[in-house]
Amino acid sequence: MIFAVIFVSSIVILTLVYLNGKYNENYWQKRGVAFYKKNKVTGLVWDFLFQDKPFFQLFDDIYKEYANEPAVALGSFLTPALYVKDPVNVNHVLQADFHNFNHRGIAFIEDDKLAQNVLMLYGPKWKLVRQSLTPLFTTAKLKNMYYIMDKSAQDFVQFLKMKPEDIQSDGFQICNAFCCAAITASVFGIGRNSTFDSPFIPFVQEALHPTFWKNIKFALASLDASLFKTLRLSLFSVHEDWFIEAIKQVIRQREKENVKKNDFADLCVSLQKKGTMKDPETGYELEPTDELLAAQAFFFFLAGLEPSASAMFSTIIEVGRHPEILQRVHEEIDETFEKYNGLLTYDAIMEMKYLDNVINEAMRMYPPIGFLTRECVQNTVLPVGNIKVDKGTKIFMPIYEIHHDTKYYKNPEVFDPERFSNECKVSDASYMPFGRGNRVCIGLRFAKLQIKAGIVHALRRFTVNTTVQTGGIKYKKEQVQVRLANVDFEFIPRKS
Repeated sequence: MIFAVIFVSSIVILTLVYLNGKYNENYWQKRGVAFYKKNKVTGLVWDFLFQDKPFFQLFDDIYKEYANEPAVALGSFLTPALYVKDPVNVNHVLQADFHNFNHRGIAFIEDDKLAQNVLMLYGPKWKLVRQSLTPLFTTAKLKNMYYIMDKSAQDFVQFLKMKPEDIQSDGFQICNAFCCAAITASVFGIGRNSTFDSPFIPFVQEALHPTFWKNIKFALASLDASLFKTLRLSLFSVHEDWFIEAIKQVIRQREKENVKKNDFADLCVSLQKKGTMKDPETGYELEPTDELLAAQAFFFFLAGLEPSASAMFSTIIEVGRHPEILQRVHEEIDETFEKYNGLLTYDAIMEMKYLDNVINEAMRMYPPIGFLTRECVQNTVLPVGNIKVDKGTKIFMPIYEIHHDTKYYKNPEVFDPERFSNECKVSDASYMPFGRGNRVCIGLRFAKLQIKAGIVHALRRFTVNTTVQTGGIKYKKEQVQVRLANVDFEFIPRKS
């Protein structure tokens, strides 16, 4: 009897899987779109879970296999999914037809309080929250906030000097430690002690540490919203009580002190004093509660920590591989410190144009994120191929592939900072390490300033030796990030 039940159940499951696959294939065949047939139901999810490849490399395989197709359809259970490759269609999704693609496409349940952040929200709520956060990233605000990054970068050098064993350990973790300390200081404020001594750092690192279960939940959140919500899965609820309480205490303490430190906590106090937030265009209203503000604070870490650390790590790796570039960077750093009497002000760091070129080129070769996601919120049509896209369709778009495509870059596998010199012009359409369009990363300038400060202070005191293991540079298995593997660097104290 048991064997009969198992047999019948297996037949039913296999039949459902087959029908789901045929449905997905026929759905896109009617629209004249090429369909990825390897996994008609799960698309790339199965490959990601059971292959030792990051997600972006799976997309890279499709990008090359379907080189002449403007888009490729993917299995995603019962949710239509489309990998949009043509640059005109990519621009259509990100900018020209943004109102139909304003959802980033990451599902969450309303009870998941920390998920109510500007990275994951959409529609009028996203618009209002983004408007409220934008003042924190103006040129004037970043200039006022820069002292926090500079303090964090100086503490970074002291951290390396006090723990020389860390200099010869994991280079990415060194970069991650700096970025975590700098973001923590920008969110919670700085005190008299080192920014590396913040009690918030271990919590943040644990909360964002990837696990197999977190990978599964994030994959479902990105690929099948209905199934994710039906299962009542939560991405961040395990950590929300501690984090929300921490933000509450910071806001109350800042109110009590009545001092301005030009950080995120200042913005929180200001928003709560003003009361109800309102979008003048739509009339949409929202209360700046402690929970909502805590979600935005969490966004700094969720969207900023790993990408910033990856960009910093890849930059140091590449200067360590190219002694002539490292020498020019050292010369620019030394000249700047001499010009500004040993201080690294905001104006000083903004003058370092060659280092800008080096960082930009590192983010071209190894963009912090490998691809972009969106969700269609209203039926529309992509112009190239006249592809009909229904509401609810998941959209994926390449970053890494465009950055390495010979149509846009000559010798794309060569590290060449001169691509970004004043004499050369890189198109916005072919360079988007932090995304593009109305949902481009709101903290882009903050992240680059932070990375630059950390690199400048570190390379003022150290030189770099990069070691590539047998087999060449590879990539760690990550969901969205482009993370280097099989390569590391060592900081070596510079001779006076």
